[in-house]
Amino acid sequence: MVCAACAYHAEPSVRAVSAQRTVSPQKRDCASIYFLEQSSSSEKSEGMAAMDKDESSDRLLLEMRHISKSFPGVHALQDVSFDLKAGEVHALVGENGAGKSTLIKILSGVYTLDSGTILIDGEPVEVRDPAHAKALGVATVYQELNLVPHMTVMENLFLGHLPTRGSLLPFVHWKALRDKTIEVLKYLDVDLRPDVPIKVLGVAQKQMVEIAKAVSAKARIFVFDEPTSALTGKEVDNLFRLIRRLKERGAGVIYISHRLAELKQVADRVTVLRDGKVVGTLDIAQAHRETVTRMMLGREISTQFPRVNVPRGDEVLAVELVTRTGLRGVNLRLRRGEILGLFGLIGSGRTELARAILGADPIERGKIKVKGKEVARLAPGSAVAMGIGYLPEERRTAGLVLGFCVRDNITLASLPAVSRGIVIDHKAEAQVAQKYVSSLAIKTPKLSTPTRALSGGNQQKVVLAKWMCAGSDIVIFDEPTRGIDVGAKVEVYHLMNELLSGGAAILMISSELPEVMGMSDRIAVMREGQIVLEVDAAEADQEKVLCAALGLETPADVEACVVGREN
Repeated sequence: MVCAACAYHAEPSVRAVSAQRTVSPQKRDCASIYFLEQSSSSEKSEGMAAMDKDESSDRLLLEMRHISKSFPGVHALQDVSFDLKAGEVHALVGENGAGKSTLIKILSGVYTLDSGTILIDGEPVEVRDPAHAKALGVATVYQELNLVPHMTVMENLFLGHLPTRGSLLPFVHWKALRDKTIEVLKYLDVDLRPDVPIKVLGVAQKQMVEIAKAVSAKARIFVFDEPTSALTGKEVDNLFRLIRRLKERGAGVIYISHRLAELKQVADRVTVLRDGKVVGTLDIAQAHRETVTRMMLGREISTQFPRVNVPRGDEVLAVELVTRTGLRGVNLRLRRGEILGLFGLIGSGRTELARAILGADPIERGKIKVKGKEVARLAPGSAVAMGIGYLPEERRTAGLVLGFCVRDNITLASLPAVSRGIVIDHKAEAQVAQKYVSSLAIKTPKLSTPTRALSGGNQQKVVLAKWMCAGSDIVIFDEPTRGIDVGAKVEVYHLMNELLSGGAAILMISSELPEVMGMSDRIAVMREGQIVLEVDAAEADQEKVLCAALGLETPADVEACVVGREN
């Protein structure tokens, strides 16, 4: 007797599933580790594998023809056509709001199309919902995490197709679930316990769980939406190795990224969207950064990091020997008119420091002074009252109320200013919100549009508008440009410059070294909960900063580390 997974290996040209056919839990369970065997265990000879690759290289797994989709006041997609070959990585790029997410959500069954046709293996399909998309062999890793916080890693990985035993009264086969989870995590080189709850993990770890969840499913079309935005160098390398394995096995990968430098490493073709339309498709050899950027924006970007020189003023924030979980005797000072860039690897303690300054997490020892005054018991409410604003790394879960409209999110931290007693003055609230929508160029059909409907870059602007509305003059940006396009990044940098010119001080936490080098006046480097280097940006160089972050002695050690990774 041959299991479904074995049959799938034996006939790679057979469709994963027809539009009408569904996959039973038992068969899904049997086939869930389809892509998890090592290359050395393949039964095909190299010659047979090469023959299959030649036969499938031009075979289209997916065709999306003349797709259009509109929302109230917005034409999200207009006559968009896109295809994906077997054994190919096809990159999809564009500004925030260009239509990338809408196109992917139509393929994934989240949205229904207004017009157009989708074909999988040449057969027309109507993707009814996300479960149907999975049955059709489509696995999607969204930029915004889609995990159940109170469930464990292994429960999230196989949610919807948990292995069971017993026929009359099936129940979860916990040993099989744990073993399969260990197999998936080992394959991805992810060091996580299967039974750890998602809620205790960091952003990068959650992102790897999302990727593992997609890989554990029986799929032939994989969609990765900004998969590296929260990953470390090692995790990015692991992801790229995984994508190459998927290609070798005849899968197709749609890869969405604003990190244009990544495309050369992973993609075969690049399609550019702008304002809901296809601008063009390029082979990767033709996809030079300047060309792709011009296609995305319809204009040239003269300066990638438009830093301005603002006279530095008084010290507004002092952190002295602050200690708590994840922090060990941290010292840090911030003055008006400057951007202090805080660099370090994920897990180095940067976000923990930001939360301590905001009063979200209590400190065990040390002092925090705001504008010269020591704060005994700092709490988020008192921090906001003293002018501290925080743009968190996870803006959708910690920075916004997605169910609230744009107007309500902008005024959320300053309701007394738009209220008469305990009653909100909605006319005044709308006037204030419109002021920031206009000044920050927030793209939204109406002030009453739900914030979840905006693109990532515009959501980030709404968070910034909230703190500008509250009068914040000490602003903490935690990964300010994560997951937004090159044009939106420059807009965020200009907004930061405007804050500086108005007398604000900025603490910018970033994993992007070029961003830290390009926008900071001073740079502090964290490692293992401590500040290990502080230097003026004019005197800093990338090797020195990397050495401090990695705990290496010399730039030669950094070069050896990079060469080792490339080999």
